[in-house]
Parts: sequence; C-alpha cells; structure tokens
Amino acid sequence: MKIALVIDDSLARPDGVQEYVRTIGRAMGERGHEVHVLCSGKAGKPPAGIARVKSLTKNVGVTFNGNGLHTPRPASRRRLRKLLAAERYDVIHVQTPHSPLFAARVVREARRLQGDAVRIVATFHILPDGAVSEWGTRALGLSLRRNLRLFDAFAAVSAPAVEFAKRAFGIDATVVPNAVRVDDMRAQALDRPWEGPSGGRVIVAFLGRLVERKGAVELVEAVAALEPEVLDHVVVRIGGRGPLLGVIEESITRHGLGVVVTCEGFISNDDKPGFLAVADVAVFPATGGESFGIVLTEAMAAGAGAVLGGDNPGYSWTLDNPDAVIDPRDTAAFAARLTALIKDPAARAAIHEQQAKRVREFDVAVVADRVETLYGIRG
Repeated sequence: MKIALVIDDSLARPDGVQEYVRTIGRAMGERGHEVHVLCSGKAGKPPAGIARVKSLTKNVGVTFNGNGLHTPRPASRRRLRKLLAAERYDVIHVQTPHSPLFAARVVREARRLQGDAVRIVATFHILPDGAVSEWGTRALGLSLRRNLRLFDAFAAVSAPAVEFAKRAFGIDATVVPNAVRVDDMRAQALDRPWEGPSGGRVIVAFLGRLVERKGAVELVEAVAALEPEVLDHVVVRIGGRGPLLGVIEESITRHGLGVVVTCEGFISNDDKPGFLAVADVAVFPATGGESFGIVLTEAMAAGAGAVLGGDNPGYSWTLDNPDAVIDPRDTAAFAARLTALIKDPAARAAIHEQQAKRVREFDVAVVADRVETLYGIRG
C-alpha cells in the first residue's frame, strides 16, 4: 500500500506532530507499506522507514496555541495534480487542524483525481491553550467545512482531543494516540546514559522548549520553595532551549539555586533517552495547550522513576494517575508534591510501576495496528 502522510510544516522540526509523522511513517514502512511525506518548508532527509519526503510549498512563521509555528504558503494546484497523478496514493493521512492553502488542497485534488479509490483520513492533534486558540480553531473548522466532508475517517490523539475535534471541527473521531518505541527508548537509554555527578542526590529532570506554557519557570519557583533539608538531597536538570532561558537563569540566581539547578541546553534525540532515564523524578509542568504528551511517554519508556505532568487535560489523560498530576501554578502544592517524592522512594516506585504498564498502551506496535484500522487495512 502507498501512503502519503501530509503535514503543514517542515518534517525536520522537532515538534510533536512531526514526531508523530516520523514514528508512524517508520512503523508503516517496517510493515511493508511505501510511505511518503508531503510537507511544506524544508524537506530534509527521509527518516527511517519513509521512502520519500516531498516539499510542495514554502512556509511563513506564525504564533498559535502558545507555539511558534510555520504555516504554508498557497500550494500550486497544478503541481499537486501532477504529483498525485504520478503517485496514485492508496491512503492520504492528513495531520489536522490543517491549512486551507496546502493540506486541504491535497485532499481536494486527490478526491477529484481518484474518487473513492483513495482513502483520506486525518489525525487531530491539538487542544487550545486559551480562548483565542479555541475560537481560532473553530473559525478554521468553519472554513474547512466542505473540505472535511471529503474525508473517510478521523482520529484524535487523546480523549480530550476527540472532544475538542467535535467542538471545533464538528467531526467524530476515534482515539488513536501518539506512539512511542518503548523497547528502543529503553535500549538507547542504557546504551547512552547521561553523564554528570549527582552525589547520591535525587535527580529531578525537565525536558522541553523553554516557553511559557511548558512550565520550566514554575518548576524553578517550586524548587525554590523546597525546605533547605530537601534541597540538600536534590539536583535539578533543565534540558531544552527557548526564549525564556534568560528568565530561568535569572530566577535560579535570584533564589540562590546555582548549586541545585543546572540548565543543560539542547538535548539531542540520541541523548534524550539517557537524560530522561537517570531522573528519579521527571517533571513536565505544562500549563495547557497539550493534547497528549509525547515527552511523558518518552520518559516512561526510557525508564524514568516517576513521571509528573501538569494538570492540563491532555497530560492528565496520558498519565491516567492522579498521583502523577500537579498544578504548576500552585507553587506550594507543587513543592509539597516534589518533597513527598524526593523523600519517599516507595512512592516513586509505585508511580513507576503504574507507568511502566501504561506506556505499553502507547507502544508503536499497538498504535500501528490502530492506524492500519484507520486506513481500512484491518477490520
């Protein structure tokens, strides 16, 4: 079967939707399908399992839902028709919300050219981080109403995303979550352990973009609220880069946390499993706008002790454990939860045991079966 995964951005970017495309594309390739990615912006080298990456238009930068994004310029209909006529895809899998200027045109031209001979499906990826993104997505849904009728089936990456897809786009989606290669993550963590002395102290780790909604600033404030005897037994590692790095470093200095908290900078995909695996507590205090939480499942798969997430709907659904959910904006409660886990190895172990089972539900072998069902390959 020939599959086109369609994304309104460059595949080379390290964001969640791109990771979904890379992971599913590889899984489908390993199952014997021919996988292409149709994107905008830089095409880059095809990742493992993906036969071809084709960029069909350029991008412009925008900010939406708390993220810095790229959105495609209008794609040439003539160019799309030529490509689709040559490739004759069996399945076109669009990552949505999608642009009327690129992915929507792919859908329309494919349906016009192939009729019912092509199966067109979508995965809905977002939750809003506030009223502006909520109403912006609803407005986009209205503009795409006719285009959405051309699809055969819809999925969304979590139950909260299913609800928002219905509210914003008026579509009925099934849950097909993001996938993680559980065994590969663990093996990579063991092969490339993260170096750095902890002096026997409990390691708390954060990994993510240093932007407002990811909660790294809130983490530093919670660490600053820990009692001195707790601080003596902990080291905090912040991995990632972004516009708030200066704010975070200033907060570390202001609170006198220089011997406790370190900013580790960009963590590559090769080093990420090892960085997460050595954490006794991996904490991701995102405040909103999260539809799933790929970094949560990566931390679970890598073997982190206890994985904590902010109390946004996507993270709460992915964790499925109230003991692992914290309110990043309640500094006292956040600090109290950290204190409890720092002091109690048994509490960390209990969360770890539940999460080792939970992450198997997101293993790529399980999710790929559900994607093939979406494609109509499985009953």
